[in-house]
Amino acid sequence: MATTITDSAVLSNGVRMPWLGLGVWKVTEGQEVEQSVRAALEGGYRSIDTAAVYGNEEGVGRGLRASGVSRDEVFVTTKVWNADQGYDSTLAAFDVSLNKLGLDYIDLYLIHWPVKGKYKDTWRALEKLYKDGRARAIGVSNFHVHHLEDLLPTADVKPMVDQVEYHPRLAQPELLRYCKEQGIQLEAWSPLMQGKELLEHELLTGLATKYGKTPAQIILRWDIQHGVVTIPKSVTPSRIRENADIFDFKLSDEDMTQIDGLNRDSRVGPDPDNFNF
Repeated sequence: MATTITDSAVLSNGVRMPWLGLGVWKVTEGQEVEQSVRAALEGGYRSIDTAAVYGNEEGVGRGLRASGVSRDEVFVTTKVWNADQGYDSTLAAFDVSLNKLGLDYIDLYLIHWPVKGKYKDTWRALEKLYKDGRARAIGVSNFHVHHLEDLLPTADVKPMVDQVEYHPRLAQPELLRYCKEQGIQLEAWSPLMQGKELLEHELLTGLATKYGKTPAQIILRWDIQHGVVTIPKSVTPSRIRENADIFDFKLSDEDMTQIDGLNRDSRVGPDPDNFNF
């Protein structure tokens, strides 16, 4: 299990993806996102997660270049937005994202949401980008088990990642189990439930005291010990560093089970089955 910030999960195609990354959802284009990316990379992070719809790919690219960290050391994820899904439109959207980021390739390209009637054609486009070497890995985001079961029989390349809302109130045990069986790496967005309620929960504050950590660090460690890649978002350099300070301790099996017990299947984001695409 991960013991340093540079430790990586190995995807099904052998590509290494850091266990911890910086998410930049709702981080403003311009100085804010550029400084967040720089702070993360200077703090040892080697994974940055953005998306076309976030509107900050250009700032992410500037932050990468300003950091001085070599391109081949950084794992960059972006995603095709719902309005651009379909075969040709996805290929075009990929070029736009690549140009905005100022990169020659993407480490991980994801379908942002499972748009019914479109995600299979979109996946064919991702397969082409992968086979052409323009994306080192490809995957999906916000796919339930039934979406994956629908996609896999027609896919030439199996998704390497499924990025979903995942935190102690939404532990998704069935999806986690299915992804492990299929060799698909589960990844958590909103791992801290956007700061709502969890950070003040008595179980987590008690465990924070026990381990000499913060409740946020307890949650992020719980993710990683479940084999889930995690990408907490922050724009505060001190919080970015704090979120990374999770590799010098290990939660006991008993404490992991206690945190598992917080699951209520409750979301802070949309349910992929009821999303207004």
